[in-house]
Amino acid sequence: MKLGAFSISLSVKDLEKSKAFYENLGFSQFAGDKEKNYLIMKSGDSLIGLFQGMFEGNIMTFNPGWDQSAQKLEAFDDVRQIQKSLKEKHIALMNEADENSTGPGSCMLMDPDGNVILIDQHV
Repeated sequence: MKLGAFSISLSVKDLEKSKAFYENLGFSQFAGDKEKNYLIMKSGDSLIGLFQGMFEGNIMTFNPGWDQSAQKLEAFDDVRQIQKSLKEKHIALMNEADENSTGPGSCMLMDPDGNVILIDQHV
């Protein structure tokens, strides 16, 4: 199963303070929009999403169809294929992509310790 690019999505209290903190660790803004309360920070192949007021807790995020620079991959496992495989393995999903759709879609699950995993396909 190819899950795609990995990042951590952090729920932050102050977007500007968090941005400055991660810049001090060598990250720079890669994508996002301060007006929409989120920024994507990058250092090498490491990605951190900073999200203010959008969700509680932190989320591990995988993006099928993207590499670490958000460039479309020619070959990848579609989120619906991944979802089907997870269901066949009896892994409970918190929400699901429409199995009859194509293109962008997402599903969510939780690991045994309560960590949320988002599989979020944009292509």
